Amino acid sequence: MQLNQRFKPVIGRFAPSPTGPLHFGTLLAALGSYLLAKCSGGSWLLRIEDLDPPRVVPGAAERMIRLIESLGFEWDGKILYQSQRYERYRQVLAQLRDQGQVFDCCCTRREILASAPHPEEEAPVYPGTCREGLPVGRVGRAVRLRVSNENIHFDDGVYGRQQQNLETDVGDFILHRADGLFAYQLAVVVDDIDTGVTQVVRGADLLSSTPRQIHLYRCLHAAIPDYFHLPLALADNGKKLSKRHGDVGLVSEENGVFMLCQALEFLGQAPPEALLYLSTREVLQWGLDNFQASAIPAKSSKIRFSAS
Repeated sequence: MQLNQRFKPVIGRFAPSPTGPLHFGTLLAALGSYLLAKCSGGSWLLRIEDLDPPRVVPGAAERMIRLIESLGFEWDGKILYQSQRYERYRQVLAQLRDQGQVFDCCCTRREILASAPHPEEEAPVYPGTCREGLPVGRVGRAVRLRVSNENIHFDDGVYGRQQQNLETDVGDFILHRADGLFAYQLAVVVDDIDTGVTQVVRGADLLSSTPRQIHLYRCLHAAIPDYFHLPLALADNGKKLSKRHGDVGLVSEENGVFMLCQALEFLGQAPPEALLYLSTREVLQWGLDNFQASAIPAKSSKIRFSAS
């Protein structure tokens, strides 16, 4: 059993949300996950995280798929869409309920903030109000997963040793939201388990989510994947570069070579200037031939895009 675990095949994945056009931060996740999986002789899956219909931009998924294909990325197997998996999420939630792992919660965000010792915090710790049952006269709005008072440790491939106490730092967390939608924490774990993912590569803004997901893996008696969190590309204001910054950092077929070279540079791979005169597939191949995971910096930084 230990031998099989040691030599298990690497299965990575890229899981963008179709909430707008492909931008540089998403390209970093695509490139980093692709190189880490393929350089290990593994496979690379594509999943569309269209879990939240109000945020999905019509046609964005199709445009993103065509673009990453034009950039030279090749995925293995069929594309998975979270919007087609709601029944599976319901099954897992029912399983957790049968095991006594989840409970209904009536608390609003305002109520949780009001009870927090530091209400100015963006993510106050859930105080456990409904853990032993709903207050009289209240009805459940969300479903939460019970956590315990223990430190969860994991070794990130970029940021090193991490730990978090879910009870004191997070509290029981939501798996099914008050608006009826399934939470990211549930969907991403179930999807990765069902597709056999062994390597999760994503932005460092999700580093703090990992202990919650590890706890859920344990509740479902599933193998925990290896984690690599990539540094974030920051805008001039020091915030994560994203779709809300407009056209800054948008990726297209026209600037694909330049953006791939920028992404390789940002990930510490030092691509030669000559790559700018090659095709996107040739740039990706250079990345595969020269990739050094140890060179990925464990620090987010600002990025400026000069003309290609």
